[in-house]
Amino acid sequence: MKESTKKFLKKHLGWTIVSGLLLIVAIFMLTINLIPPKKNVANNPFVVKNGELPMIAAHRGGGENNPENTMLAFREAVNTYDVDVIESDLWLTKDKQLVYNHDSKIDRTCDVEAQGHTEFKISNLTLSQLEQYNFGYNFKTKDENGQDVYPYRNYTHDEVVQAGLQIATVEKLFEEFYQTNPDLLFIVEIKNSGEQGKEACKILWDTLQDERFEVYRDNIVVGTFHDEIETELKTKYPELMRGAPTGTAAKFILTQFLGVNIFDNSDFACLQIPTSYDLGITLNLDKKTIINRAHQRNIAVQYWTINDKAEMRELIELGCDCIMTDNPKAMREVLEEYKK
Repeated sequence: MKESTKKFLKKHLGWTIVSGLLLIVAIFMLTINLIPPKKNVANNPFVVKNGELPMIAAHRGGGENNPENTMLAFREAVNTYDVDVIESDLWLTKDKQLVYNHDSKIDRTCDVEAQGHTEFKISNLTLSQLEQYNFGYNFKTKDENGQDVYPYRNYTHDEVVQAGLQIATVEKLFEEFYQTNPDLLFIVEIKNSGEQGKEACKILWDTLQDERFEVYRDNIVVGTFHDEIETELKTKYPELMRGAPTGTAAKFILTQFLGVNIFDNSDFACLQIPTSYDLGITLNLDKKTIINRAHQRNIAVQYWTINDKAEMRELIELGCDCIMTDNPKAMREVLEEYKK
């Protein structure tokens, strides 16, 4: 055999092998994307039906419209803006009560400093101590001249109680709506870590065992940033739906970008993400592919925290399940546009 013939055969044999390997990879990728993935949750009330508009989640009860995390905010969100979901964070008090607040301290929102007190941490205060403060104290709006106005600063304690401006507990919120709004959904985050966080999980679970609140047992999704609390929820309270922790969410999104969804073995119910992450470069997460692949697993996709109407419309067009917003009033206005 001539040397030129040998080189020709060797060259084309190499290309044949490479082409064959590429074909095998292509068939493999096609196959794993055609295999229906296992559903993370059998029944997920946070997933909207195909073609339906997304849910409104009042972030901290809707902190742009009313004092955040107060019963006033929660009532307005549900009764005035007809939200589907209440979203907030839970902290454990000194006497083991679960209260709604974003921060571990209370000085940002209430009048604890104005009263001359110096203990701000929720974990160091009892519920009765926390209830003496006005959590609408630092809430501000604008008057007709664009000047800052603090509408609740001069309230007496009785007026604070009547208006619903005390710190709110899990039990008080459930009591408020379980009869009138049994379909109301809840997104909560356990903010405590370690033993306090584990105690918070138990108290939340025990509260849901109250026969009055059984309507909410399948209406709540629980999240955390702490690995040990995620493990506690997963092992001791498997009946509770969970949101994806940061690492799990990142892994899920990566499998979607690589098209290897079948290799994701997560079991969370809700993917709660911003529209983008800044990792030195901007990673955009407002993608139809992410939503579609999550829906294949019966996972709800919930974007936070969206207060701009144009961005709300973009996410509605993508077909997400829920938009978390500080301004449920604006979100309701956008949804009414779509209904018309």
